[in-house]
Amino acid sequence: MILHDDDALRALLRAPVSLAVLGAKEGDMEPAYYVPAYLHARGWPVIGVNPKLAGRPWLGATAVDSLASLPGPVVGVEVFRRPDQLPAIAEELLALPWRPKFVWFQLGIRHDLAAARLSDAGIDVVQSRCMMPEHRRLIGG
Repeated sequence: MILHDDDALRALLRAPVSLAVLGAKEGDMEPAYYVPAYLHARGWPVIGVNPKLAGRPWLGATAVDSLASLPGPVVGVEVFRRPDQLPAIAEELLALPWRPKFVWFQLGIRHDLAAARLSDAGIDVVQSRCMMPEHRRLIGG
């Protein structure tokens, strides 16, 4: 299902769950660092997914180079990648031996066909919203 309403978002954000961060970056000024750092500080286990960071510590876990390299299933995938890359990312997710419960395309990241493909496979999708302000607004900082 493609999620839009506050109740559905609140349900996703209510309790910390394992989260893969696709497009993770280093540096306090990078949204692909400070947004997952915010969640990690609130108990969310996060794993960075970026070939440039693979094998290095990142927010309490060792970063990996791809979704297929994750050490095990995660509940959510937070995406910090360009919209034109989302169809290939959707196919990469669907090729995994497990399925995340949800995929969250960060603010400004939207691709209706990729979102529909994931939703049709039973994965909840959020498009073009930032997890940090949504968490603050719906759950509290």
